[in-house]
Amino acid sequence: MKVRPAVVADVPAIHDLIKHHAERQKMILRGKDELYATLREYMVAEAQGKIVGCASVHLFWSDLAELKGLAVDPTYERRGVGRALCDACHADLKRLGVPRVFALSSSGGFFEKIGYRRVPKESLPLFIWGECTRCPSFPICNEEAYVLDLADSPAIPS
Repeated sequence: MKVRPAVVADVPAIHDLIKHHAERQKMILRGKDELYATLREYMVAEAQGKIVGCASVHLFWSDLAELKGLAVDPTYERRGVGRALCDACHADLKRLGVPRVFALSSSGGFFEKIGYRRVPKESLPLFIWGECTRCPSFPICNEEAYVLDLADSPAIPS
């Protein structure tokens, strides 16, 4: 498996992965137009010539980014794809000098396993909640907030 920055040709596969999970109300559906517009934020995992996972990071400020859009092909779950994508996103944030990343998820066990800690949602700045109205659970939020201090996380090999 190889993790790399996404390219234009990956958008249909990224869309299909996200759509699969969005249809199960696990994440926000993202249209292809949005994916093209934010493509530089995405990493993909490729196995045997097929895109089997994706994740993105969105910078909010000099000291805070969000890891979002994490989706793995169900046949590749529990094979380290999600972790590899997160590691690649973390490495890129470290390269940029961003010290802290958060994720909103109803699958917190995964994020805790890779070093995130659960925090009260209210501890995050209000401006991060801009996409909430697009969430399938809105207005009742079933997600928890998880934060990782990148300076405290293990070094990620280049």
